[in-house]
Amino acid sequence: MAIATTNPTTGETLKTYDPLSDDALEDKIARAAAAFASYRLTTVDQRVGWLRAAADVLDADTDAVAELMTTEMGKTLASAKAEVGKCAKALRYYAEHGPAMLEPVRGDAAAVGAQDAYVVYQPLGVVLAIMPWNFPLWQAMRFAAPALMAGNVGLLKHASNVPQTALYMEEVFRKAGFPDDVFQTLLIGSSTIERVLRDDRVVAATLTGSAPAGQSVAAIAGDALKPTVLELGGSDPFIVMPSADLETAAGVAVTSRNQNNGQSCISAKRFFVHADVAEEFTRIFAEKIGALTVGDPMDPDTQVGPLATEAGREDVERYVADAVDKGATAVVGGKRPDRPGWFYEPTLLTGVTPEMAMHAEEVFGPVAALYTVDTLDEAIEIANSHPYGLGSNLWSEDKGERAQFVRDIESGMAFINGMTTSYPQLPFGGVKQSGYGRELTELGMREFMNAKTVWVGAPSSEQGQGNPAGAAAE
Repeated sequence: MAIATTNPTTGETLKTYDPLSDDALEDKIARAAAAFASYRLTTVDQRVGWLRAAADVLDADTDAVAELMTTEMGKTLASAKAEVGKCAKALRYYAEHGPAMLEPVRGDAAAVGAQDAYVVYQPLGVVLAIMPWNFPLWQAMRFAAPALMAGNVGLLKHASNVPQTALYMEEVFRKAGFPDDVFQTLLIGSSTIERVLRDDRVVAATLTGSAPAGQSVAAIAGDALKPTVLELGGSDPFIVMPSADLETAAGVAVTSRNQNNGQSCISAKRFFVHADVAEEFTRIFAEKIGALTVGDPMDPDTQVGPLATEAGREDVERYVADAVDKGATAVVGGKRPDRPGWFYEPTLLTGVTPEMAMHAEEVFGPVAALYTVDTLDEAIEIANSHPYGLGSNLWSEDKGERAQFVRDIESGMAFINGMTTSYPQLPFGGVKQSGYGRELTELGMREFMNAKTVWVGAPSSEQGQGNPAGAAAE
């Protein structure tokens, strides 16, 4: 993919960029390493001030950067503005709570024969962030905010179709007063990632993207013995049981599946509806999907804009055609509208079976696959048969069903009677082919920190020779 801004609403390429030369890339990595040497010594209070200033920059730039994101990848202007606001909130969250996360954790000194024992969390160094286009500001910010609070330095390799948003990320931290080079954007192609990751000055990597991309990065990082965090997408189940409020559940189902024009890792994609309420839920669900307004994402009345790339729309079309050819029914939608740009109608498919490609793969577009099930056991069994395990969703008023869902669903997140989303206050991540590691909260911050054990002995006059009493050699 060329490094370029191509408006998905019109298909027009607006701006292109040359990838960094070898010399320019070397210079950026060297500057990042030099920046870490001093940035790691900055005080917590200094970092708090810079994070708060970065949030203020986003507040001031909201309209301009929202229009930029909408132009580059097609999300509605309203959702783009909400994304900017979410990033500002994350920065302020880490400014407020980050200092406590960085406090030493006391151990039981007496139990280990010490005068004092504790764990300190220290930054690792230069971290490479490989990010996708679907939430071009938020995906990068949920790495950047905790990483910079921790004292790490970031190098951002963003998706090639959102280069202007990628460059803006660097500008945010520059405007906020962060020291030079603590966060830099690398305009490079995917083929250059291995060179950066193998560089000894780069100590870790985080990636949000496809499973094949995650496998590639994990293999390189593993060979170089560098830690990684991988968020590799999902095909989240949305289970509706008879006790659910069907009107509310269907409304959330429509929002979840069609948010960001159907291009969200944690949107509900597979809908498992109990047979007792399947007919009624399907009717409500279909009506609400059919009422969505598809159009220019800059129009405030638009609810669903175009897909981000032409290839992405072609993928969605192939999944739907395959399902219909094998017996599924398109209750709503199922085709591209007759207009310029990479639009696809919000779609509801029923009668989805294991023979269809979408049953075991992720459809990254506004297409909902609905299954009718007889029991919660059946819903969970089919849901868990999928290789992904990012988020999950249950609608039920039954306490026993809720407990069973939390216990048995194979996912990194389980939401009950509400839409799956991300919060700085909760860990974010998945299991199975959805990846490993966690973002956000203190867990996300500590993924790229050294948990250093500190053992302090008593004064020599108060201790004997050799190991503490009862200790054994490794």
